Amino acid sequence: MIYEQRLKPITEAAYLTAENAWRYRSILRFFYVQHEKLRHYLYPEDIYAHLKQDPYFADYTEEQLQADLKQLSDWKNIIPRQETGRVTTIEDFKRKKFRYQCTPYTIEIERMVEKLHELGQSFGGSLEATLFDRLLAALRRFAEEAGKLEGAELNQAWEDVYSYFRKIVENASDYIAYLKSEKVEERMMNEAFLAYKDAFAEYIRRFILGLQHASYNIETVLKQISPEQFTLAAEKIADYQLSIPRLDEKADRRQLIERSREQWTSLNDWFFGTPGHDSELLSLERETTETIRRITRFAQRLGERQHTVRSRYRDYLYLAAWFDRLEDIRAAHELSAVLFGTSGIRHIYAEPAESEDMYGVIWDNPPTTVTVKPSVSTYREKTKPGAVVSRTAEKETARAEYLKEKAQEQALIDGLIDGNRIVIATLGEQVPFIRKTLLNWIGKCMASPTHTAKTDTGRQIRLVKLSDRQITLACPDGKLTLPDFAFEFLI
Repeated sequence: MIYEQRLKPITEAAYLTAENAWRYRSILRFFYVQHEKLRHYLYPEDIYAHLKQDPYFADYTEEQLQADLKQLSDWKNIIPRQETGRVTTIEDFKRKKFRYQCTPYTIEIERMVEKLHELGQSFGGSLEATLFDRLLAALRRFAEEAGKLEGAELNQAWEDVYSYFRKIVENASDYIAYLKSEKVEERMMNEAFLAYKDAFAEYIRRFILGLQHASYNIETVLKQISPEQFTLAAEKIADYQLSIPRLDEKADRRQLIERSREQWTSLNDWFFGTPGHDSELLSLERETTETIRRITRFAQRLGERQHTVRSRYRDYLYLAAWFDRLEDIRAAHELSAVLFGTSGIRHIYAEPAESEDMYGVIWDNPPTTVTVKPSVSTYREKTKPGAVVSRTAEKETARAEYLKEKAQEQALIDGLIDGNRIVIATLGEQVPFIRKTLLNWIGKCMASPTHTAKTDTGRQIRLVKLSDRQITLACPDGKLTLPDFAFEFLI
């Protein structure tokens, strides 16, 4: 049934593009404004008095108003209700005095039109890091109370979670689209943008820090809620929504449960991604970081442009006065050579001097012979074939030294393994190679969802956090502070 409704035309929106749209829109706009003031029923004389205040409706008649109201009633934008309480004669009753009420569809359409006018031709949105904190708080409440809450409280808890998530997605995507719009890029190329550069960059930087701080906690909470637990909560939410008395046709319980599960899936996919695709969270972080780089590049180009077109007016006046004070043309030539360089200079190449005597003159050095090559494209220098020199012995020596070095490094690593584990806290002072290897392993494991990785020798390892304390790994060139990690060898 719901699918069939999506295929039908929406006649309530016809007034926006009809032939007399300016008249229909003015009438329904008046209905919407009065509806917001809790005045739900309007009489034709009130509508007509309001329209006549507009110069565009100077020639508008009551007959035209009746025809427009009839058309809007046919489009289901307004609902006519016959007024019987104010009838004084049979003729008034026959003329069927009506009062009109705006339909819910029309109210929502007018709200949408009002929002479109406020939006203008540019994207809105914002990057509010506090929304992540609100989402985290709502998600924690939902996770902690999912098995305890019933009915309205559970439904409200889930609506809080999804509404904050939807605001994050919509606001962030709209704001990124706004920053990438052609109009904003044109303004970024304007010198006036330099005054807002720091504010833009700081605003986005705060958002990135808030995103990174809250996203890890949000992902932790999401992992604590199993699909089975959410399905039970979705069933309770569906039962509550079905318990709300409605005069129209009730929704199907299975569809309500499926809608909640789809919302839960989209929430998880946004934070964790799908197989073969990164999460939208990572994409948002990359987009915001790239935006900061783009703002910096624009500011740098503007700075370079200002530097290149900087006025040299005062400099030239000073130089002109300097030349004007000279009385000898030779002195003027010397000053010109110092300021602007020698005109018509020739660059001559010569071999480095053989003598290190700083007081020697050029005439004491032997002449340099320069071979001038023909400046034609067909000229090629003569070459002599050279012998192929065998480097087998040097290669074998280098290979043996490399393998010996790798064997020594592997022996150092094997000496750290105790019971198929390496506990970093129990290690004494180690050489920098061990520190570099352990940090490399930690990076590989942290990049894996299962915290596992392979070493250079093909062994499977898992990173384990033993406690929340901080430990220190000492090396001859310094000390490294890190969490209490350990490695387990699986293969």
